[in-house]
Amino acid sequence: RSSEPPGCSLRLPGAAVPTGCAAGRAPLAPSTRSDIRDCSADPPYLPPTATNTTARLAVLRGILRTHGAHAYIVPATDAHMSEYISERDARLGWLSGFTGSAGTAVVTRDEAALWTDSRYWTQAERELDCNWELQRTRTPPSIVTWILKVVPAEGNVSLDPFLFSIDTWNSYSRALHGSGRTLLPLETNLVDQAWGDQRPLPSSSEIYSLPAEFTGSSWQEKVAGIRQRMEQHARRPTAVLLSGLEETAWLFNLRGDDIPYNPVFYSYTLLTNTTISLFVEQARLSEEARQSLRSGCPGPLCVELQEYGQVSAHLRRYAQGNVTVWLGTEYTTYGLYAIIPQEKLLEESYSPVMMAKAVKNTHEQEMLRAAHVRADPIPTVPCRLGGDFRGLSASMHFAGQAQEHSRGPSFQSISASGLNAALAHYSPSNGSSRTLSAREMYLFDTGGQYLDGTTDITRTVHWGEPTPLQKEAYTRVLMGNIDLSRLVFPSNTAGRTVESFARRALWDVGLNYGHGTGHGIGNFLSVHEWPVGFQSNNVPLEAGMFTSIEPGYYQDGEFGIRIEDVALVVEAQTEKPFLTFEVVSLVPYDRNLIDLSLLSPEQIRYLNSYYERIRAHVGPELRRQRLEEAYAWLQESTEPFPVSSAGTAAAGSLALASLLSVLLSGLGV
Repeated sequence: RSSEPPGCSLRLPGAAVPTGCAAGRAPLAPSTRSDIRDCSADPPYLPPTATNTTARLAVLRGILRTHGAHAYIVPATDAHMSEYISERDARLGWLSGFTGSAGTAVVTRDEAALWTDSRYWTQAERELDCNWELQRTRTPPSIVTWILKVVPAEGNVSLDPFLFSIDTWNSYSRALHGSGRTLLPLETNLVDQAWGDQRPLPSSSEIYSLPAEFTGSSWQEKVAGIRQRMEQHARRPTAVLLSGLEETAWLFNLRGDDIPYNPVFYSYTLLTNTTISLFVEQARLSEEARQSLRSGCPGPLCVELQEYGQVSAHLRRYAQGNVTVWLGTEYTTYGLYAIIPQEKLLEESYSPVMMAKAVKNTHEQEMLRAAHVRADPIPTVPCRLGGDFRGLSASMHFAGQAQEHSRGPSFQSISASGLNAALAHYSPSNGSSRTLSAREMYLFDTGGQYLDGTTDITRTVHWGEPTPLQKEAYTRVLMGNIDLSRLVFPSNTAGRTVESFARRALWDVGLNYGHGTGHGIGNFLSVHEWPVGFQSNNVPLEAGMFTSIEPGYYQDGEFGIRIEDVALVVEAQTEKPFLTFEVVSLVPYDRNLIDLSLLSPEQIRYLNSYYERIRAHVGPELRRQRLEEAYAWLQESTEPFPVSSAGTAAAGSLALASLLSVLLSGLGV
C-alpha cells in the first residue's frame, strides 16, 4: 500500500503529484469496518443495515420451479422505466434488501447475485446478506456471462417483459442466442407472487390539474404542437405512444403522487392525428381535471378516458390498422413494443413529447429561476452562523417545505458526514446514521418540489480544520464546477463533448468521480429529467434546457465531496451562435475549504461575479422573509475573494481553450 494519503495513489501515469501528497507522509493505519458485511467470517458478519432474505428467496425459488424456470431476472424499475419507483414496484428492494436506484438481480434455483454500478457498491455491501453475490458492473452481457455459468444448457431464463426496456431485452436475447438457453417472457411477475398480500397497495390519491399560472402553455396547445411534429416527420406517423409517466403529466398539465417525491401518476397516452386516449385510473381524476380533459368533446381535442390496464388490448387493436406508431425506446418496455408489428413502428430514443418538454419556454424558465431564489438559501444557512457550529437534523426534514408554493422534497435528501458522504447516493438508516462533528466533512444534497419548479442543490462543508487532501480535493471539484459553468461552446454540442471540463482539475492530479456530471430538471416534475445532461445517451444542448452541474470526489471510508448547481443553457454573447450556462442555484460555497492558490484569476473573478448575483437576488428574498440572521450570514459568506490570491493555475485557461479545441474538432467548428 502506498505511503501517500488516500486518493494520491489514484494518480494517472505521468500526472503531477497533488499538493499535500508529498512523499514521506505516514500511511493511514488499516481499520476494521463494521458498516459492511463480511461473508468470509465464521460466522458471517452482517451489519444492522442488512436484510435477511432467506425466506423470500425460498418462496421465489419454489415459484421458479412451478413455472419451469431456471433463472429469473429482476430489475430496479417499473413498467414505465421510472428512475424513482413506488414502494409497490420496489421488487428488487424487497427481494434483496438493496435499496439503490440502479441494479439488477438474478435468482436461480441455487444462487442469487446482484449487479450495480460504483455509486452503490458500498451501499450494497451494507444492505445485502450473505445469500447474495455482489457483481460490480451492470451490463447485460456481464449478467448473461454469469447466467451461462450457473444455468444448465436447455434451461429457461425468465423475466417480466413489461419491466425491461427494448434495448435491454435485445441485449439479453443476443447474448443468449445459440447458448442453448431460452429467454422466456412471463407476463405473470414471479416476485409479485412471492411478495403476496404483503405487497403495498397502489395509490388511491387524487390526480389533479396544475393551476394555469404554473403551466408553460395549455394542454391543448401542447397537443397541437406534438401533432405538428407528427405532420412534419418524414415518416408521417399516425400516433405517438407515451409510456414515461412525466410525459403524460406534462402533456395534460396533470399531477399526482403515485411515486414518492415525483408528482406523477400511473398512465399511458396514445395520441393520434384525430383522437387522444388517456389510460389512467379514472376514479382518481379530480372533477376539475376531468372537465378539462373532456372540454373538447366531441372532436380532435377530446380526451377519451380508458382504464390503465387496458393499454395493451387497445394498442393491439389499433396496430391492426394502416398505422405508424411513434415511440421513444428509452421509456417503452419490450412488453408494449412487441405488440406493434415491426413495420408499423417509428423508433427514436425519445418521444416528441420528451423532446418538447426538455426545452423550457420563457415562462417556464422564469418559474424555475424564481423557485431557486426562494428555495436555495435554506440548505446551508443553518450550518454556520458567526463561527457557531449547529448540527443539522436528519435528512428526512426538508428545510424548504414552508416556502411558498412548496409541495415537499424532490428526493430523499442526502445528509451525510464523514465516511457516509463517500457514498454518492447515501441513504440514512438506523444502522448507518452518525452524529455530526466539526472534525468531519459534511455533504448535504437536497431539493424541493414547487408548483413553479423543481430544485436540486448540493453543498459540502467542513466546520473545523480540513486536511490538506480534503481542501485540495474540494477546491479541484469547485474548479471543475466553475470551468463547466462558464464554458462557451457551439450550438448543437452534445453534453458528453464538454463533460470533461468538470473533471479536468481532478484529472490533473489523478482523481475522478464515478457518477455523471449532470442531469435535466423539470418544472414541478422529475428532479432527474431526461433527455438533458452530459451522458452519451443525452441529446445535444439547446437554449432553454436546464441541467445540473455536479462534479465530486469520494474517498471510500473517509469523506465525500460534491458541488451541485442547476444551470440554464442560454445564448452566449458572441457573434456566431454559441451557448453557455446561467447558474440559477444561488448558494455560496464553503470558504473554509477553498484553496485560492489553486484558482486562476478568471476562476476567482467568476466566483466574485456569482456572489454578486447571490447578494442581488437572494438578499432581498431573505429580508422579505425577515430572516435577518440568515441575511447577515449571506453577506459574510459572499465577501469577494482577492484576485491577487490566485496561484500558478492562471495558465489553466489556455489549457482549457486548447482542450475545447480538441474536443470540438470533430464538429467542424
